[in-house]
Amino acid sequence: MASQSVEDYVKAIYKLQVDDENVTTSALAARVRTSPAAVTKMLRHLQKLKLVTYTPYRGVRLTEGGEKVALEVIRHHRLLERYLVEALGYDWDQVHAEAERLEHHISEDFEARIDRVLGFPTACPHGDPIPAADGSMARREDRPLASESPPAQLVVRRVRDNDPQLLQYLKERGLIPGTVITLVETEPFEGPLVLKIGEAIVRVARQAAQGVFVSRAGENGA
Repeated sequence: MASQSVEDYVKAIYKLQVDDENVTTSALAARVRTSPAAVTKMLRHLQKLKLVTYTPYRGVRLTEGGEKVALEVIRHHRLLERYLVEALGYDWDQVHAEAERLEHHISEDFEARIDRVLGFPTACPHGDPIPAADGSMARREDRPLASESPPAQLVVRRVRDNDPQLLQYLKERGLIPGTVITLVETEPFEGPLVLKIGEAIVRVARQAAQGVFVSRAGENGA
């Protein structure tokens, strides 16, 4: 059984890989909030465990074994988020931190029971896919809302889940996964994006729009 710190690292590496980022020590240090020197030390440990391939100055990638560990932790995390929202009444901006604390400590039986009670959900409250019990995970093609050009009809697919203030901001404006929105215009000089959600006109700060991922209406079965 992997230690909590090992699980945290492989999960962070997996998320960086999914975002198509070059997984450097500096990028990983920013994600896990520690120093590059501490990251380098841990990467050498992970390489000894055969969870990563690591080449100094070239970055790190998960091995097949590392990816398996990462997906199991992510499955725990996202199922817990759904359970906290649906069964215990947490708001979506509260569940990430709680799930971070709990994800390392639940048994496979407990995980399976949560999955069954929830009706075998496929996504967490923030729209991220939940890995299946066999370790597979559906992937959607989506893009940051801030990168889209108006006019466009879009569907919100997922949002970044690690900033409670961002989640509160997005919820207040109706930017919830599954919501159909129209990008009307982008105001000049790095101004906000102007959206139509239902009958309402909503302005969203460009920085916040970087944390919202969308696809065009009609893509991914929308």
